[in-house]
Formats: sequence, C-alpha cells, structure tokens
Amino acid sequence: MSRLQRWRAAAGRAHNRYHALRAARARPATAFLSAPEPRTVGSFARGRQLAAGNLLFAGHLVEAPGWPIWDVTPPDPAFEEEIQGFTWLDDLAAVGEPRSRAVAQDWVWGWIERYGSGHGPGWRPDLAGRRIIRWTHHALFLLRGRSSEQSDAFYRALGAQTLYLSRRWSATPPGLARFEALTGLLYAGLSLEGMERFVPGAQAALARECTRVVDDEGGLPTRCPEDLLEVFTLLTWAGAALTETGRTLDREHAGAIERIAPTLRALRHADGGLARFHGGGRGAEGRLDQALAASGVRRRGGKGLAMGFARLQGGRTSVVVDAAPPPTGPASYNAHASTLAFELTSGRRPLVVNCGSGAIFGSDWRRAGRATPSHSALCLDGYSSARLGAPGFIGAARREMLEDAPTRVPCELSPAEDGTRFEGGHDGYVATHGLTHARTLELTHDGRALAGEDLLVAISDRDKRLFDHRMDAVRLSGLPFQIRFHLHPDVDAELDMNGTAVSMALRSGEIWVFRHDLGADLRLEASVYLEKGRLRPRAAQQVVLSGRAMEYATRVRWSFAKAHETAIAIRDLAPAAADDDEADENGDDS
Repeated sequence: MSRLQRWRAAAGRAHNRYHALRAARARPATAFLSAPEPRTVGSFARGRQLAAGNLLFAGHLVEAPGWPIWDVTPPDPAFEEEIQGFTWLDDLAAVGEPRSRAVAQDWVWGWIERYGSGHGPGWRPDLAGRRIIRWTHHALFLLRGRSSEQSDAFYRALGAQTLYLSRRWSATPPGLARFEALTGLLYAGLSLEGMERFVPGAQAALARECTRVVDDEGGLPTRCPEDLLEVFTLLTWAGAALTETGRTLDREHAGAIERIAPTLRALRHADGGLARFHGGGRGAEGRLDQALAASGVRRRGGKGLAMGFARLQGGRTSVVVDAAPPPTGPASYNAHASTLAFELTSGRRPLVVNCGSGAIFGSDWRRAGRATPSHSALCLDGYSSARLGAPGFIGAARREMLEDAPTRVPCELSPAEDGTRFEGGHDGYVATHGLTHARTLELTHDGRALAGEDLLVAISDRDKRLFDHRMDAVRLSGLPFQIRFHLHPDVDAELDMNGTAVSMALRSGEIWVFRHDLGADLRLEASVYLEKGRLRPRAAQQVVLSGRAMEYATRVRWSFAKAHETAIAIRDLAPAAADDDEADENGDDS
C-alpha cells in the first residue's frame, strides 16, 4: 500500500469525523411525515439468538446475555461494521415479541447515547445510509412505549445522520456503498419533517448513479450477483418510497430497475438462490423474490450472457457459468479467479458449487476463496487464472485487486442435439504457459445429464514455443493440471465402479453419477463451503481430475448424470438441512 493511499484513507476518516460532529450539532428532525412501511425481511431464528445474547457477526460468535451490544469488544473490524450497520434490527423485528423489542430499543438508544454526538466507527456514509433505512423501516417497532424525551433523542440522531449523509455521500466508492448512502438520504428526506430539502438532490444523484454504474445489460462492474441483488433491492425500496409520497421515479432510476430484473432472474438457480461468484453468496432468504415482486418487472433475460454469466436450463436443473473476463481495477477488489467455473443445481438441491467468499473467516480464507482451486474450474500448474495484486483501499477496507487476468473470453450458447451447449475459452494461462483453456458444457433438455469437456491447447507458434520451454524446464514430464468439481456439503459422495466413478446422493433422494474418459486420475478429496452466518467453514467434498499436459492439445471429457433408478420427478418438500445445522452450531435458547 502506497503512502498516498494511506494518506487518502486517513484524510477520508478525518473528513467523516469532522462532518459527523457538525451534523450532531445541527437542527434536528422533529417527526415522521408518514408512518414508514417496513420492507426489510429478517430471520426469526437469528432474532431469537440475538435476543438471547448470542451475537453472531462476521464469522464470530460472542456470547453476551444481558449485555448491551456496544459494551462488547469487537473481535475484528468486520464485526464492528456489521453491528454499526444495524441490519440485525431486521432480525429482532422479525421476532416481534416484547423481549426482542426491548433488546432492540436498548441497543438503538444505547447507540444514540454513545455515538449520537458524532463520534465512533459508525460515522461512515454507507453505514449511515444502511442505519437510516433500518431505523426508518422499524420506527413504529422501536418507538412504541418510548417517552417523549427518548423519541426526541431518536429524531435528533436521525436528523444528524441525514445532515451528515447530505455532505458525505459522494465520498463513498461508486457501487453498492454509494447506493446505500443515497437511498438512506432519500429515505430520510421523504420520511422526516424538516429534511424534505434533501430529496431533490438525493433523487438526482441516485439517477446519475443508475446511469453510471448499471450497464445497458443490467449488470455491475463488480460482476457480483449478490451485489446486484442488493443494489436492485435498494432501488426498489427507493422507488416505492417515492411513489408512496406522490413523486415520480426518474427515467434513469426506473430504467435501471427494468434492466436489472431479467439479469437477476438469469443468475438465479433452480432452488431460488443466486449463483455464488465474485465474492457474493446466495442472497438473504426471500430477498430476491421480494425484490422482483416489488419491482413489477415481468420480463426475462434474453438468450445471451447476463452480466457475463451463461445460463443453461434443462428440466429442473440449472447451470450457471462465469463466461466473461473478471472485473478490473477497483471493481476487482472482491473478484475471484473463476473464469469458466460453473455451478449446478438440481431442483431445490445444489450439487456442484464454488467454495464461496471466505472474507468473514479472515484474510487467509478470503485470499484462498478467491483462487481458482476454490472454484469448479481447471487449474494449471498451481496457477490461478488471475493473480492477486498488491493491497489497496476500497473505502476503509484493505483489499487486493486482480491482476494478470484473462482478457479474451470468447463464448457461445447454441442448441445441441438433445439440449443446450455452452462453448467458451480464456487466455489466462497463455502468458505463463502458452496454453488456452477451452470448456464445453452440454445440458440435456430434461436436465438429467451434463456432459463436459476441458481442453488445453497451444494455438499460435509463440504459444507452442512457450509451451516447449515450460516442458523443457520439467524435463518433458508434462504440466500438471487439476479439474475440480466442488460439491455442496449436503451431498454424500463416494467412489464407485472400482474408483472410476463417483456416486453422489442428494437429500432429495436423487442419485447422480460422475464419470470421465479415463484421460485423468480421479480422486475424491476434502473441500470447504464458505458462507455467511457460520462460525467456521463447512466441511464438504470435491471431485478432482488430475493429469499432465504432454502435447499441444490435451483433452479430458467428463459427465454428471442422474442414475437410471432416479425418478423423473421427485417430491422434495423437506426444509433445507443447512437451517438445522446452523441452529445446532449457534446454540438454541429455547
């Protein structure tokens, strides 16, 4: 990290403190103009745990029954950021009991007492926007039974955060953080007496960001599906708030919602969850359906790529492939080296996955999760298809950009004899080994089989010379490669047919079988599944095909197929077992 980057980060923090202190001394808001409509959806189970004092944030569990949350020493900055953003208020409100209300009120007024004067780590534009949205959504829940003095303190704190946002929203990086800040400012202007003057500026700035950040195909520069869902949700909330107060959405705002909705539908698996790429998870339970319904947009995506991802659908099976170059520059701070990686979901059950983002488990897990071996993709000679560069800052967070990433990723979706075919390639290994990776996937119409082929090929004379040089360096022993297929933790897998196949049982009762053309060695190895809301990575398995590239072209064919005895339609109504696992892991207060 350069001296200039450190100076800019320190200057940004100083500006935040200065404007927070000024805002805390300004004229407060006095009341709500109208009863706010709660739109956020929380988790009842998580709310029960919070009310019992089990604080699970950013991969850390702190047991503090009866303690104010602000008296807890945060284990790391990510924990601090989560509690300062107040998304936990959604979970306490989802419980809706006197006990959870009392906890929520204690924590909100505790924040006002400790940080409301403009001090503390929560005075950051994106966190202030996130906080205002939650306080506004749950104002009726929070204010019930409060004294006039307590209500005045609540409005005073809301007004101070609004004034602070009006001066500092532009300091947030473009993207999700800025959308959070602007949506919070717009919410406050529409909801609070005395803050109406901020509505025109916030509305115009939001429209500009829609044009600047959301591309013509409804995608974001980060290419993160969960980021796209969060931005879409904020835009629908802002749109609903404008409509309810008799205002009209700007054309740019409405257009962004129209573009994003079909893209999100294309990025959704058969089980309703988002594909997990570039630092994103499946999305909060119910968030995607709620946002799509609120948008009123019925249009589905076309037959091309959606934010650089290809989708194959057959029967109740979905496949999503990363089919474009990874993000570059500041947009790549959370990006993964996942080019041509794919995920496969059968009905309500994920089968082939990527490991996911390890950010909540620390920097080492975060870096590991971004590497190619953590994806269902081909890895050559221990290299990722893109490398992590020197660390820098995105806002207050220290991150590494992707470097030496693929720049040419041609791909095509076309009809096949019995389904849909995807063909793609990338040049991520050309500069280092002279080899282009090409992948073909073919999903049958009924979704019962996925056939795949991975090819490593030296195309140009220059590529062949580099490959020869690499071969000479290893005394013609070949360049090692691994093709990895990470399995969801709920999949029970075992080697079958004398070690030439893998049998995989899903909790729905489906049986899938993995086979290959014997052009590589087959192993079943340990893997991990990284997801938010967990104390630790979940143990999983991965199918690994290993071989060596000995010639200018090396080809490996493989397939996933449902066993013949697996019924065409399976009645799968059981709740996801992961919910039970999480309850066991976090403890139960009942």
